[in-house]
Amino acid sequence: MKKRYTLPVVLSSALLLGSVNGVLAQQQVSQDSIQAEVEKKWNENANVPLFVKEKFAKKQNASNAGSALDYLAENEKKLGIQKAAKNLQVKDVQKDDLGMTHVRFQQTKEDVPVEGTEIIVHFNENNEVVSVNGYHNKTVSNDNVDTKAALTKGEAVNIAKSSVDAPEELTFEPTSELVVYPFVEDNSLAYKVNLNFLGDKPGNWFVFVDANTGEVIDQYNALLHADNLKTKPINGIGKGVHGEKRTLHTTKETQAGEDTTFKLYDEVHQNLEGIYTYDYNTDEIFENHSNAWVSDYESPAVDAHYNSEKVYDYYLNEHGRNSLDDNGMPIISYVHFGEDYNNAFWNGRYMTYGDGDGEYMVPLSAGLDVAAHEMTHGVITHTANLNYRNQSGALNESFADVFGALIDEDDWEVGEDIMAPAAKEDGRTSLRSLSNPDKYPVSEEATPYGDGQYPKHMDEFYDLPLEIDNGGVHINSSITNHAAYLIGEQIGKDKLGDIYYRAIATYLTPTSNFSDARNAIVQSAVDLYGENSEEVTAVESGFDQVGIY
Repeated sequence: MKKRYTLPVVLSSALLLGSVNGVLAQQQVSQDSIQAEVEKKWNENANVPLFVKEKFAKKQNASNAGSALDYLAENEKKLGIQKAAKNLQVKDVQKDDLGMTHVRFQQTKEDVPVEGTEIIVHFNENNEVVSVNGYHNKTVSNDNVDTKAALTKGEAVNIAKSSVDAPEELTFEPTSELVVYPFVEDNSLAYKVNLNFLGDKPGNWFVFVDANTGEVIDQYNALLHADNLKTKPINGIGKGVHGEKRTLHTTKETQAGEDTTFKLYDEVHQNLEGIYTYDYNTDEIFENHSNAWVSDYESPAVDAHYNSEKVYDYYLNEHGRNSLDDNGMPIISYVHFGEDYNNAFWNGRYMTYGDGDGEYMVPLSAGLDVAAHEMTHGVITHTANLNYRNQSGALNESFADVFGALIDEDDWEVGEDIMAPAAKEDGRTSLRSLSNPDKYPVSEEATPYGDGQYPKHMDEFYDLPLEIDNGGVHINSSITNHAAYLIGEQIGKDKLGDIYYRAIATYLTPTSNFSDARNAIVQSAVDLYGENSEEVTAVESGFDQVGIY
Protein backbone atom coordinates (compact mmCIF):
# COMPACT_ATOMS: atom_id res chain seq x y z
CA MET A 1 0.00 0.00 0.00
CA LYS A 2 1.28 3.45 -0.85
CA LYS A 3 2.52 5.28 2.21
CA ARG A 4 0.62 8.47 3.02
CA TYR A 5 2.47 11.44 4.45
CA THR A 6 0.53 13.47 6.96
CA LEU A 7 1.68 16.58 8.76
CA PRO A 8 3.62 15.75 11.92
CA VAL A 9 2.34 17.39 15.10
CA VAL A 10 4.76 20.27 14.82
CA LEU A 11 3.34 21.06 11.41
CA SER A 12 -0.30 20.78 12.29
CA SER A 13 -0.55 24.32 13.51
CA ALA A 14 2.80 25.88 12.79
CA LEU A 15 4.03 25.22 9.34
CA LEU A 16 2.09 26.84 8.42
CA LEU A 17 5.24 28.81 8.41
CA GLY A 18 4.58 31.55 10.79
CA SER A 19 6.54 32.12 13.76
CA VAL A 20 6.42 28.90 15.75
CA ASN A 21 3.78 30.47 17.90
CA GLY A 22 0.74 28.25 17.71
CA VAL A 23 2.23 24.82 18.09
CA LEU A 24 4.67 25.65 20.86
CA ALA A 25 2.02 27.35 22.91
CA GLN A 26 -0.07 24.22 22.55
CA GLN A 27 2.74 21.82 23.48
CA GLN A 28 3.18 23.45 26.88
CA VAL A 29 0.30 21.62 28.51
CA SER A 30 0.70 23.54 31.76
CA GLN A 31 -0.61 26.62 29.99
CA ASP A 32 -4.05 25.14 29.17
CA SER A 33 -5.79 26.40 32.27
CA ILE A 34 -4.35 29.86 31.77
CA GLN A 35 -5.48 29.91 28.14
CA ALA A 36 -8.98 28.86 29.18
CA GLU A 37 -9.09 31.79 31.57
CA VAL A 38 -7.76 34.07 28.88
CA GLU A 39 -10.70 33.20 26.63
CA LYS A 40 -13.07 34.19 29.41
CA LYS A 41 -11.33 37.43 30.29
CA TRP A 42 -9.63 38.89 27.23
CA ASN A 43 -11.93 41.30 25.46
CA GLU A 44 -10.87 42.38 22.00
CA ASN A 45 -14.26 44.05 21.63
CA ALA A 46 -13.35 46.58 24.31
CA ASN A 47 -11.33 48.22 21.58
CA VAL A 48 -13.74 50.00 19.23
CA PRO A 49 -12.85 49.99 15.50
CA LEU A 50 -12.84 53.32 13.69
CA PHE A 51 -12.73 54.07 9.98
CA VAL A 52 -13.97 57.50 8.91
CA LYS A 53 -13.50 58.91 5.41
CA GLU A 54 -13.74 62.67 5.03
CA LYS A 55 -14.69 64.18 1.67
CA PHE A 56 -15.16 67.76 2.84
CA ALA A 57 -12.86 68.02 5.84
CA LYS A 58 -11.80 71.37 7.19
CA LYS A 59 -8.37 72.40 5.99
CA GLN A 60 -5.82 72.39 8.82
CA ASN A 61 -2.90 74.77 9.28
CA ALA A 62 -0.42 71.97 8.63
CA SER A 63 -0.14 68.22 8.30
CA ASN A 64 1.31 67.46 11.71
CA ALA A 65 0.46 66.02 15.13
CA GLY A 66 -0.89 69.29 16.46
CA SER A 67 -3.32 69.71 13.58
CA ALA A 68 -4.35 66.08 13.90
CA LEU A 69 -5.19 66.59 17.58
CA ASP A 70 -7.13 69.76 16.69
CA TYR A 71 -9.19 67.76 14.20
CA LEU A 72 -9.87 64.98 16.72
CA ALA A 73 -10.93 67.53 19.36
CA GLU A 74 -13.25 69.35 16.96
CA ASN A 75 -14.88 66.04 15.96
CA GLU A 76 -14.99 64.40 19.38
CA LYS A 77 -18.70 63.55 19.19
CA LYS A 78 -18.49 62.09 15.69
CA LEU A 79 -15.41 60.02 16.39
CA GLY A 80 -16.09 59.13 20.03
CA ILE A 81 -12.50 59.87 21.06
CA GLN A 82 -12.61 61.83 24.31
CA LYS A 83 -9.99 64.42 25.27
CA ALA A 84 -7.60 63.50 22.48
CA ALA A 85 -4.84 65.88 23.58
CA LYS A 86 -4.80 64.29 27.03
CA ASN A 87 -5.36 60.65 26.09
CA LEU A 88 -3.31 60.24 22.90
CA GLN A 89 0.47 60.29 22.46
CA VAL A 90 2.21 60.68 19.09
CA LYS A 91 3.83 57.41 18.06
CA ASP A 92 4.93 58.16 14.51
CA VAL A 93 4.57 60.72 11.69
CA GLN A 94 5.23 59.64 8.11
CA LYS A 95 5.03 61.44 4.79
CA ASP A 96 4.70 59.24 1.70
CA ASP A 97 5.44 59.56 -2.01
CA LEU A 98 1.86 60.67 -2.72
CA GLY A 99 2.34 63.76 -0.56
CA MET A 100 0.09 62.37 2.18
CA THR A 101 1.02 62.61 5.88
CA HIS A 102 0.02 59.94 8.39
CA VAL A 103 0.05 60.71 12.13
CA ARG A 104 -0.16 57.60 14.33
CA PHE A 105 -1.23 57.97 17.97
CA GLN A 106 -1.11 55.56 20.91
CA GLN A 107 -4.01 55.79 23.37
CA THR A 108 -2.82 56.24 26.97
CA LYS A 109 -4.15 56.47 30.50
CA GLU A 110 -2.09 58.89 32.57
CA ASP A 111 0.77 58.36 30.11
CA VAL A 112 0.53 54.54 30.31
CA PRO A 113 -0.14 52.92 26.88
CA VAL A 114 -3.48 51.16 26.43
CA GLU A 115 -2.72 47.80 24.82
CA GLY A 116 -4.09 47.27 21.30
CA THR A 117 -5.21 50.86 20.69
CA GLU A 118 -3.86 53.11 17.95
CA ILE A 119 -5.46 55.93 15.97
CA ILE A 120 -4.09 57.14 12.62
CA VAL A 121 -5.02 60.51 11.10
CA HIS A 122 -4.35 60.84 7.36
CA PHE A 123 -3.77 64.22 5.62
CA ASN A 124 -3.70 64.84 1.90
CA GLU A 125 -1.14 67.13 0.27
CA ASN A 126 -3.44 70.15 0.93
CA ASN A 127 -3.37 69.68 4.72
CA GLU A 128 -6.91 68.28 4.71
CA VAL A 129 -7.82 65.31 6.88
CA VAL A 130 -9.15 62.67 4.47
CA SER A 131 -9.56 59.71 6.81
CA VAL A 132 -9.10 58.45 10.36
CA ASN A 133 -8.79 54.79 11.31
CA GLY A 134 -7.65 52.52 14.10
CA TYR A 135 -8.94 51.27 17.44
CA HIS A 136 -9.64 53.05 20.72
CA ASN A 137 -10.95 51.89 24.06
CA LYS A 138 -13.97 53.95 25.14
CA THR A 139 -14.06 52.52 28.64
CA VAL A 140 -10.53 53.49 29.67
CA SER A 141 -11.03 57.26 29.65
CA ASN A 142 -13.79 57.08 32.24
CA ASP A 143 -12.46 54.11 34.19
CA ASN A 144 -10.59 54.68 37.43
CA VAL A 145 -7.40 52.79 36.60
CA ASP A 146 -4.65 53.07 39.20
CA THR A 147 -1.48 53.43 37.12
CA LYS A 148 0.91 52.96 40.04
CA ALA A 149 2.36 49.45 40.11
CA ALA A 150 2.90 47.46 43.29
CA LEU A 151 5.28 45.03 41.56
CA THR A 152 8.65 45.97 40.13
CA LYS A 153 9.64 45.22 36.54
CA GLY A 154 12.10 42.61 37.79
CA GLU A 155 9.41 40.79 39.75
CA ALA A 156 7.15 40.77 36.71
CA VAL A 157 9.94 39.34 34.54
CA ASN A 158 10.56 36.51 37.02
CA ILE A 159 6.85 35.65 37.12
CA ALA A 160 6.75 35.67 33.32
CA LYS A 161 9.80 33.39 33.06
CA SER A 162 8.22 30.89 35.41
CA SER A 163 4.90 30.92 33.55
CA VAL A 164 6.46 29.81 30.23
CA ASP A 165 9.23 27.61 31.65
CA ALA A 166 11.89 29.87 30.13
CA PRO A 167 15.47 28.56 30.22
CA GLU A 168 18.03 30.30 32.39
CA GLU A 169 19.86 31.63 29.35
CA LEU A 170 17.79 33.98 27.19
CA THR A 171 18.75 35.05 23.68
CA PHE A 172 18.09 38.71 24.50
CA GLU A 173 17.63 40.71 27.66
CA PRO A 174 13.93 40.55 28.60
CA THR A 175 11.88 43.73 28.24
CA SER A 176 9.03 44.85 30.49
CA GLU A 177 6.58 47.67 29.73
CA LEU A 178 3.73 48.94 31.89
CA VAL A 179 0.40 48.94 29.99
CA VAL A 180 -3.32 49.19 30.62
CA TYR A 181 -4.80 45.84 29.60
CA PRO A 182 -8.49 45.46 28.65
CA PHE A 183 -10.78 42.90 30.28
CA VAL A 184 -14.48 42.23 29.78
CA GLU A 185 -15.48 44.10 32.92
CA ASP A 186 -12.26 45.83 33.85
CA ASN A 187 -9.11 47.54 32.59
CA SER A 188 -6.08 46.44 34.57
CA LEU A 189 -2.55 47.68 34.96
CA ALA A 190 -0.11 45.04 33.71
CA TYR A 191 3.49 44.50 32.77
CA LYS A 192 3.91 43.39 29.16
CA VAL A 193 6.99 41.18 29.34
CA ASN A 194 8.83 39.92 26.25
CA LEU A 195 11.01 36.82 26.63
CA ASN A 196 13.09 35.57 23.70
CA PHE A 197 14.97 32.27 23.71
CA LEU A 198 15.99 29.35 21.50
CA GLY A 199 16.61 25.76 22.66
CA ASP A 200 14.30 22.77 22.22
CA LYS A 201 11.17 24.94 22.49
CA PRO A 202 12.10 28.37 21.08
CA GLY A 203 9.97 31.29 22.17
CA ASN A 204 9.22 34.92 21.57
CA TRP A 205 6.74 35.12 24.44
CA PHE A 206 4.63 38.08 25.41
CA VAL A 207 3.39 37.62 28.97
CA PHE A 208 0.98 40.06 30.67
CA VAL A 209 1.45 40.13 34.45
CA ASP A 210 -0.98 42.03 36.69
CA ALA A 211 1.16 44.85 38.09
CA ASN A 212 -0.53 44.65 41.50
CA THR A 213 -1.41 41.00 42.12
CA GLY A 214 1.28 39.22 40.06
CA GLU A 215 -1.36 37.11 38.28
CA VAL A 216 -0.53 36.02 34.73
CA ILE A 217 -3.40 37.56 32.79
CA ASP A 218 -2.48 36.46 29.30
CA GLN A 219 0.41 35.07 27.29
CA TYR A 220 1.18 34.09 23.74
CA ASN A 221 4.18 32.95 21.74
CA ALA A 222 4.85 35.34 18.85
CA LEU A 223 7.39 33.37 16.93
CA LEU A 224 11.40 36.78 14.98
CA HIS A 225 35.79 41.93 15.77
CA ALA A 226 39.35 40.93 16.18
CA ASP A 227 42.26 43.37 16.50
CA ASN A 228 44.04 44.26 13.23
CA LEU A 229 41.44 42.32 11.25
CA LYS A 230 41.20 43.28 7.58
CA THR A 231 37.99 42.58 5.68
CA LYS A 232 37.10 42.81 2.02
CA PRO A 233 33.77 42.19 0.33
CA ILE A 234 34.09 39.53 -2.33
CA ASN A 235 31.82 37.44 -4.55
CA GLY A 236 31.64 33.74 -3.79
CA ILE A 237 30.00 30.75 -5.42
CA GLY A 238 27.63 28.40 -3.62
CA LYS A 239 25.45 25.37 -4.24
CA GLY A 240 21.89 25.51 -2.94
CA VAL A 241 19.82 22.71 -1.44
CA HIS A 242 18.47 21.74 -4.87
CA GLY A 243 21.86 22.11 -6.56
CA GLU A 244 21.36 25.61 -7.96
CA LYS A 245 24.51 27.64 -8.50
CA ARG A 246 24.36 30.81 -6.39
CA THR A 247 26.48 33.94 -6.60
CA LEU A 248 26.99 35.12 -3.03
CA HIS A 249 28.13 38.36 -1.46
CA THR A 250 30.61 37.24 1.18
CA THR A 251 33.52 38.74 3.13
CA LYS A 252 37.21 37.86 3.02
CA GLU A 253 39.02 38.17 6.34
CA THR A 254 42.81 38.27 6.68
CA GLN A 255 44.80 38.61 9.88
CA ALA A 256 48.52 38.49 10.54
CA GLY A 257 49.71 35.00 11.46
CA GLU A 258 46.42 33.34 10.55
CA ASP A 259 44.95 31.74 7.45
CA THR A 260 42.63 33.76 5.24
CA THR A 261 38.97 32.90 5.81
CA PHE A 262 35.78 33.63 3.92
CA LYS A 263 32.53 34.26 5.81
CA LEU A 264 28.84 34.46 4.97
CA TYR A 265 28.27 38.05 5.84
CA ASP A 266 27.59 40.89 3.46
CA GLU A 267 28.16 44.52 4.44
CA VAL A 268 28.22 46.14 1.01
CA HIS A 269 24.67 47.53 0.94
CA GLN A 270 24.46 51.25 1.62
CA ASN A 271 22.77 52.12 4.93
CA LEU A 272 22.21 48.43 5.77
CA GLU A 273 24.09 47.04 8.76
CA GLY A 274 24.56 43.77 6.94
CA ILE A 275 23.26 40.32 5.98
CA TYR A 276 24.58 37.57 8.28
CA THR A 277 24.11 33.79 8.10
CA TYR A 278 24.84 31.67 11.19
CA ASP A 279 25.20 27.98 11.97
CA TYR A 280 22.87 27.25 14.88
CA ASN A 281 25.10 24.34 15.99
CA THR A 282 28.10 26.59 16.58
CA ASP A 283 26.39 29.97 17.02
CA GLU A 284 29.00 31.35 14.61
CA ILE A 285 28.80 32.93 11.17
CA PHE A 286 29.50 30.34 8.48
CA GLU A 287 33.13 30.38 7.43
CA ASN A 288 35.27 28.56 4.91
CA HIS A 289 38.89 28.47 3.77
CA SER A 290 37.78 28.90 0.15
CA ASN A 291 35.04 31.03 -1.35
CA ALA A 292 33.29 28.02 -2.87
CA TRP A 293 30.41 26.91 -0.64
CA VAL A 294 29.52 23.56 -2.17
CA SER A 295 29.20 20.97 0.61
CA ASP A 296 25.83 19.51 1.56
CA TYR A 297 26.19 20.97 5.06
CA GLU A 298 26.73 24.45 3.62
CA SER A 299 23.86 24.36 1.09
CA PRO A 300 21.09 25.46 3.54
CA ALA A 301 23.29 28.42 4.53
CA VAL A 302 23.89 29.25 0.85
CA ASP A 303 20.14 29.43 0.21
CA ALA A 304 19.41 31.40 3.40
CA HIS A 305 22.11 33.95 2.55
CA TYR A 306 21.08 34.25 -1.10
CA ASN A 307 17.35 34.46 -0.40
CA SER A 308 17.79 37.04 2.37
CA GLU A 309 19.40 39.39 -0.12
CA LYS A 310 16.65 38.71 -2.67
CA VAL A 311 13.96 39.70 -0.17
CA TYR A 312 15.94 42.72 1.01
CA ASP A 313 16.29 43.88 -2.62
CA TYR A 314 12.55 43.45 -3.23
CA TYR A 315 11.50 45.65 -0.32
CA LEU A 316 14.16 48.25 -1.15
CA ASN A 317 13.54 48.43 -4.90
CA GLU A 318 9.76 48.00 -4.93
CA HIS A 319 8.76 49.85 -1.76
CA GLY A 320 11.78 51.97 -0.80
CA ARG A 321 12.09 50.07 2.49
CA ASN A 322 15.59 49.76 3.95
CA SER A 323 15.54 46.39 5.73
CA LEU A 324 12.83 45.03 7.99
CA ASP A 325 12.66 48.10 10.23
CA ASP A 326 13.22 50.58 7.36
CA ASN A 327 16.26 51.77 9.25
CA GLY A 328 18.95 49.35 8.04
CA MET A 329 18.68 46.74 10.80
CA PRO A 330 20.85 43.64 10.22
CA ILE A 331 19.24 40.71 8.43
CA ILE A 332 20.22 37.60 10.36
CA SER A 333 19.50 33.95 9.59
CA TYR A 334 20.25 30.76 11.51
CA VAL A 335 20.22 27.39 9.74
CA HIS A 336 20.48 23.78 11.00
CA PHE A 337 18.06 24.47 13.84
CA GLY A 338 16.82 21.43 15.77
CA GLU A 339 16.73 17.83 14.62
CA ASP A 340 14.47 16.84 11.70
CA TYR A 341 12.77 20.18 12.30
CA ASN A 342 9.98 20.80 9.78
CA ASN A 343 9.58 24.50 10.36
CA ALA A 344 10.99 28.00 10.06
CA PHE A 345 10.22 31.05 12.15
CA TRP A 346 10.80 34.74 12.81
CA ASN A 347 11.47 35.20 16.52
CA GLY A 348 11.19 38.97 16.61
CA ARG A 349 14.89 39.51 15.83
CA TYR A 350 15.98 37.04 13.13
CA MET A 351 14.99 34.10 10.90
CA THR A 352 15.58 30.49 11.92
CA TYR A 353 15.36 27.50 9.56
CA GLY A 354 15.08 23.80 10.30
CA ASP A 355 16.63 21.13 8.08
CA GLY A 356 13.41 19.20 7.60
CA ASP A 357 13.12 15.47 8.21
CA GLY A 358 14.11 14.46 4.67
CA GLU A 359 10.84 12.57 4.29
CA TYR A 360 8.30 15.36 4.41
CA MET A 361 10.55 18.39 3.96
CA VAL A 362 14.02 19.36 2.84
CA PRO A 363 15.91 22.25 4.53
CA LEU A 364 13.45 25.11 4.70
CA SER A 365 15.89 27.81 3.67
CA ALA A 366 15.61 26.37 0.13
CA GLY A 367 12.35 28.26 -0.38
CA LEU A 368 12.56 31.89 -1.49
CA ASP A 369 8.90 32.25 -0.50
CA VAL A 370 9.73 30.82 2.93
CA ALA A 371 12.42 33.47 3.43
CA ALA A 372 10.05 36.14 2.13
CA HIS A 373 7.31 34.91 4.49
CA GLU A 374 9.56 35.03 7.57
CA MET A 375 11.14 38.37 6.68
CA THR A 376 7.70 39.85 6.02
CA HIS A 377 6.79 38.92 9.60
CA GLY A 378 9.69 41.22 10.48
CA VAL A 379 8.31 44.00 8.29
CA ILE A 380 4.91 43.59 9.95
CA THR A 381 6.54 43.77 13.39
CA HIS A 382 7.86 47.20 12.46
CA THR A 383 4.68 48.49 10.75
CA ALA A 384 1.15 47.32 11.64
CA ASN A 385 2.51 44.97 14.36
CA LEU A 386 -0.57 42.75 14.04
CA ASN A 387 -1.30 40.80 17.23
CA TYR A 388 -0.59 37.12 16.76
CA ARG A 389 -4.01 35.72 17.65
CA ASN A 390 -7.45 35.30 16.06
CA GLN A 391 -8.19 37.48 12.99
CA SER A 392 -5.32 39.94 13.51
CA GLY A 393 -2.93 36.98 13.72
CA ALA A 394 -4.48 35.43 10.61
CA LEU A 395 -3.83 38.72 8.82
CA ASN A 396 -0.22 38.61 10.04
CA GLU A 397 0.15 35.16 8.48
CA SER A 398 -1.77 36.13 5.35
CA PHE A 399 0.35 39.18 4.54
CA ALA A 400 3.46 37.02 5.03
CA ASP A 401 2.05 34.42 2.61
CA VAL A 402 1.01 37.05 0.07
CA PHE A 403 4.45 38.65 -0.03
CA GLY A 404 5.98 35.19 -0.19
CA ALA A 405 3.98 34.59 -3.37
CA LEU A 406 4.82 38.06 -4.72
CA ILE A 407 8.58 37.78 -4.20
CA ASP A 408 8.75 34.15 -5.39
CA GLU A 409 6.58 35.20 -8.30
CA ASP A 410 6.32 32.04 -10.37
CA ASP A 411 3.06 30.79 -8.84
CA TRP A 412 0.51 31.28 -6.06
CA GLU A 413 1.83 28.50 -3.83
CA VAL A 414 3.81 28.77 -0.59
CA GLY A 415 6.53 26.25 0.20
CA GLU A 416 6.65 24.32 -3.08
CA ASP A 417 10.48 24.23 -2.97
CA ILE A 418 10.77 22.73 0.51
CA MET A 419 8.61 19.62 0.08
CA ALA A 420 10.58 16.37 -0.02
CA PRO A 421 10.07 14.06 -3.04
CA ALA A 422 8.07 11.46 -1.10
CA ALA A 423 5.59 14.09 0.09
CA LYS A 424 5.20 15.40 -3.46
CA GLU A 425 4.52 11.90 -4.72
CA ASP A 426 1.74 11.66 -2.17
CA GLY A 427 0.12 14.87 -3.47
CA ARG A 428 1.46 17.41 -0.97
CA THR A 429 3.28 19.70 -3.39
CA SER A 430 3.32 22.81 -1.20
CA LEU A 431 2.34 24.02 2.25
CA ARG A 432 -0.53 26.29 1.25
CA SER A 433 -2.16 27.46 -1.93
CA LEU A 434 -3.53 30.97 -2.40
CA SER A 435 -5.29 30.00 -5.63
CA ASN A 436 -6.87 26.78 -4.35
CA PRO A 437 -6.71 26.73 -0.52
CA ASP A 438 -9.08 23.82 0.00
CA LYS A 439 -6.92 21.30 -1.82
CA TYR A 440 -5.15 20.65 1.50
CA PRO A 441 -6.55 19.38 4.83
CA VAL A 442 -6.16 21.21 8.14
CA SER A 443 -4.81 19.53 11.28
CA GLU A 444 -6.78 16.82 13.03
CA GLU A 445 -7.36 19.01 16.09
CA ALA A 446 -8.88 21.78 13.94
CA THR A 447 -11.03 19.52 11.75
CA PRO A 448 -14.04 19.35 14.14
CA TYR A 449 -14.42 23.14 13.85
CA GLY A 450 -14.92 23.13 10.06
CA ASP A 451 -15.08 20.88 7.01
CA GLY A 452 -11.51 19.64 7.36
CA GLN A 453 -10.02 21.68 4.49
CA TYR A 454 -8.42 25.11 4.43
CA PRO A 455 -11.22 27.70 3.98
CA LYS A 456 -11.53 30.14 1.10
CA HIS A 457 -14.74 31.94 2.15
CA MET A 458 -16.06 33.35 5.43
CA ASP A 459 -18.82 30.72 5.31
CA GLU A 460 -16.03 28.20 6.01
CA PHE A 461 -14.34 30.23 8.79
CA TYR A 462 -12.91 28.15 11.67
CA ASP A 463 -14.02 29.54 15.05
CA LEU A 464 -11.13 28.05 16.99
CA PRO A 465 -10.19 28.43 20.67
CA LEU A 466 -6.91 30.16 21.43
CA GLU A 467 -5.10 26.94 22.33
CA ILE A 468 -5.49 25.69 18.74
CA ASP A 469 -3.28 27.62 16.32
CA ASN A 470 -3.65 30.83 18.38
CA GLY A 471 -7.29 30.99 17.30
CA GLY A 472 -6.69 29.93 13.68
CA VAL A 473 -3.88 32.23 12.56
CA HIS A 474 -2.60 29.81 9.91
CA ILE A 475 -5.95 28.27 8.99
CA ASN A 476 -8.21 31.31 8.56
CA SER A 477 -5.42 33.21 6.82
CA SER A 478 -6.27 31.19 3.72
CA ILE A 479 -9.49 33.23 3.31
CA THR A 480 -7.65 36.53 2.94
CA ASN A 481 -4.93 34.72 0.97
CA HIS A 482 -7.55 33.73 -1.57
CA ALA A 483 -8.84 37.30 -1.76
CA ALA A 484 -5.31 38.45 -2.61
CA TYR A 485 -5.07 35.81 -5.34
CA LEU A 486 -8.39 36.93 -6.86
CA ILE A 487 -7.25 40.56 -6.82
CA GLY A 488 -3.81 39.76 -8.18
CA GLU A 489 -5.22 37.79 -11.10
CA GLN A 490 -7.09 40.94 -12.17
CA ILE A 491 -4.45 43.63 -11.67
CA GLY A 492 -1.13 41.77 -11.57
CA LYS A 493 1.35 41.06 -8.80
CA ASP A 494 3.20 44.40 -9.01
CA LYS A 495 0.10 46.47 -8.28
CA LEU A 496 -1.06 43.97 -5.66
CA GLY A 497 2.27 44.36 -3.86
CA ASP A 498 2.07 48.17 -3.91
CA ILE A 499 -1.48 48.16 -2.52
CA TYR A 500 -0.82 45.54 0.17
CA TYR A 501 2.42 47.14 1.32
CA ARG A 502 0.67 50.49 1.70
CA ALA A 503 -2.04 48.82 3.79
CA ILE A 504 0.37 47.38 6.38
CA ALA A 505 2.65 50.43 6.41
CA THR A 506 -0.08 53.09 6.51
CA TYR A 507 -3.48 51.88 7.72
CA LEU A 508 -3.50 48.65 9.72
CA THR A 509 -3.08 48.61 13.52
CA PRO A 510 -2.29 45.77 15.99
CA THR A 511 -5.91 44.64 16.51
CA SER A 512 -7.16 44.99 12.92
CA ASN A 513 -9.59 42.28 11.78
CA PHE A 514 -10.61 41.04 8.33
CA SER A 515 -13.11 43.88 7.75
CA ASP A 516 -10.46 46.42 8.75
CA ALA A 517 -8.09 44.81 6.26
CA ARG A 518 -10.65 45.20 3.49
CA ASN A 519 -11.10 48.89 4.37
CA ALA A 520 -7.33 49.44 4.53
CA ILE A 521 -6.61 47.67 1.24
CA VAL A 522 -9.46 49.43 -0.58
CA GLN A 523 -8.28 52.78 0.76
CA SER A 524 -4.71 52.01 -0.30
CA ALA A 525 -5.94 51.28 -3.82
CA VAL A 526 -7.89 54.56 -3.80
CA ASP A 527 -4.78 56.45 -2.70
CA LEU A 528 -2.62 54.92 -5.42
CA TYR A 529 -4.99 54.62 -8.38
CA GLY A 530 -8.08 56.77 -7.74
CA GLU A 531 -11.60 56.34 -6.35
CA ASN A 532 -13.23 54.71 -9.38
CA SER A 533 -10.20 52.89 -10.79
CA GLU A 534 -10.19 49.32 -12.01
CA GLU A 535 -7.74 48.53 -9.21
CA VAL A 536 -10.27 49.59 -6.55
CA THR A 537 -12.98 47.57 -8.31
CA ALA A 538 -10.69 44.52 -8.34
CA VAL A 539 -9.95 44.84 -4.61
CA GLU A 540 -13.63 45.17 -3.73
CA SER A 541 -14.50 42.22 -5.97
CA GLY A 542 -11.79 40.03 -4.42
CA PHE A 543 -13.04 40.59 -0.90
CA ASP A 544 -16.68 40.26 -1.96
CA GLN A 545 -15.91 36.83 -3.43
CA VAL A 546 -14.55 35.54 -0.10
CA GLY A 547 -17.38 37.03 1.95
CA ILE A 548 -15.51 39.90 3.63
CA TYR A 549 -17.75 42.94 3.31
